[in-house]
Amino acid sequence: MGIKGLTQVIGDTAPTAIKENEIKNYFGRKVAIDASMSIYQFLIAVRSEGAMLTSADGETTSHLMGIFYRTIRMVDNGIKPVYVFDGKPPDMKGGELTKRAEKREEASKQLVLATDAGDAVEMEKMNKRLVKVNKGHTDECKQLLTLMGIPYVEAPCEAEAQCAALVKAGKVYATATEDMDSLTFGSNVLLRYLTYSEAKKMPIKEFHLDKILDGLSYTMDEFIDLCIMLGCDYCDTIKGIGAKRAKELIDKHRCIEKVIENLDTKKYTVPENWPYQEARRLFKTPDVADAETLDLKWTQPDEEGLVKFMCGDKNFNEERIRSGAKKLCKAKTGQTQGRLDSFFKVLPSSKPSTPSTPASKRKVGCIIYLFLYF
Repeated sequence: MGIKGLTQVIGDTAPTAIKENEIKNYFGRKVAIDASMSIYQFLIAVRSEGAMLTSADGETTSHLMGIFYRTIRMVDNGIKPVYVFDGKPPDMKGGELTKRAEKREEASKQLVLATDAGDAVEMEKMNKRLVKVNKGHTDECKQLLTLMGIPYVEAPCEAEAQCAALVKAGKVYATATEDMDSLTFGSNVLLRYLTYSEAKKMPIKEFHLDKILDGLSYTMDEFIDLCIMLGCDYCDTIKGIGAKRAKELIDKHRCIEKVIENLDTKKYTVPENWPYQEARRLFKTPDVADAETLDLKWTQPDEEGLVKFMCGDKNFNEERIRSGAKKLCKAKTGQTQGRLDSFFKVLPSSKPSTPSTPASKRKVGCIIYLFLYF
């Protein structure tokens, strides 16, 4: 879910830390992508078009379409993506996962009511809430990425933390995700909307951690405490304290301990046994694989392997898969000119830096076209 209200705080206090960019301006950049967030986004996007892409046995395949075409778009623009998959969630995230399960259960009940009432808008809304990325989705995406010649990393724990570690080690330029907690884990640069379709006409928003800290006049420790106060996946917040008040309290007291010590207990109630210190530790010293030892290799795609995997039972059009594979191959072989800064090694720092289609498939064909329109 990310950090609630953080975008608002940054926009109000450190607007220069955010800039808008076009995908073409990331030519030569290596970017770590939060895989689960992207897969979820692709599943939601296709549901929004009113149909689900499925294989011959009825299994959803829209996540594969999203990974395939959006990755091609990035590579076609000179970007070298590396996908990072979540590992086992920390024990502290159990409460958040329980809440999500409860929300899906409630959404399921509301979907039945909306269906009985014929309320298409509410049905659409509840269907989105029922979307969940499962192991089958991730395993298929890993297989697809291997056939495309795109590297991926399996994080021991949180993908956002592993992405941040790759950035801090100079292995990649930025983390691409919609979750702002990548900044809390220390990613120097965060990109939002990178994996959105071009048809949405959403400029990429680029957040710089060093400028955020400067704008807020915070140390990294103070920023982490602000994020915990705003609301993270690891613990509850102090009831009644919103984004504005949370910032005011950290501005004044500079740490959660001092906030609690000076809190008006008649107005606000601190959660019992509030584990903010453990949340702080998870952000500062997350369980990640050593980024320095990770060997990221971008290789030529396996066209025949892609056709075998994506066509047939998966119901993808062979001509389009071959076309995509050729575009991927051409883009990779054409990336001979790098960015000027790629000639210099980025040293890690402890501080933040800067054919004709049957009528029955026409609707699905239209959806695929939206993804083809990078």
